[in-house]
Amino acid sequence: MAKTLVLQFINTMNKTSTLSIENPIEPVDPVKVNTVMDQIIAANVFITSGGELLSKKGAYVVERNVDDIEL
Repeated sequence: MAKTLVLQFINTMNKTSTLSIENPIEPVDPVKVNTVMDQIIAANVFITSGGELLSKKGAYVVERNVDDIEL
């Protein structure tokens, strides 16, 4: 199973921008995620096509199963 932590932000144009992190440390700590998202916004290091990241929208973990098919 592959897991991805998805962080959602609102940018200057009021659009959603996402940052995906493969194989996050588990269990995912909501307090740490919140703190890191605040730090990302404060550092202003990511500029999107819709402008700077202004606020947090949400965060979630995506889990997917991959089954290889033998040919």
